[in-house]
Amino acid sequence: MGRYIPTMGATHRSGIGIWIKALKGRNLNNMGQSLVKNYIHIVFSTKHRASIIYPPYSSELYSYLGGICNNLESQVIKIGGYSDHVHILCMLSKKIALTKLFEELKSHSSKWMKKRDPSLIKFYWQDGYGAFSVNPAEVEKVITYIDNQHEHHRKRTFQQEYRAFLKKYKVEYDERYVWD
Repeated sequence: MGRYIPTMGATHRSGIGIWIKALKGRNLNNMGQSLVKNYIHIVFSTKHRASIIYPPYSSELYSYLGGICNNLESQVIKIGGYSDHVHILCMLSKKIALTKLFEELKSHSSKWMKKRDPSLIKFYWQDGYGAFSVNPAEVEKVITYIDNQHEHHRKRTFQQEYRAFLKKYKVEYDERYVWD
């Protein structure tokens, strides 16, 4: 059985001999796997850091966000947060861009929250977000960090926490455009 070699325009035919030599002896039916394991720590807040994520809606919101991640093949490991922001630790799918994940997370959850209670009709997320890669050896630390959000925020505001992440991950930023 012969190999299928796509035809090329006249301008490219001179290089076809090199291309055929490169393919000679290869089994074109076997393709290598794409193996990806990207742990991502996602952080974003409510618009103007409004404290409107409260029980029972907080746990429902975390479940809803987890469902969005899982539907987009970005397996959730841990979700938590505080009254004005959320943390998501997930494994980013190789099939979706990070910006698309954020678009889906924020738009759908915002609409969903507004339907929970009349007091949440003005629920919005901030425009920006933080996404930080996590070393697999540090996944347990991040899980513990997310678990302890309420205790953590007795001592530190979201802005202080977020600036610490930016410093830790050496992210350059302009303070004028971080908050909305």
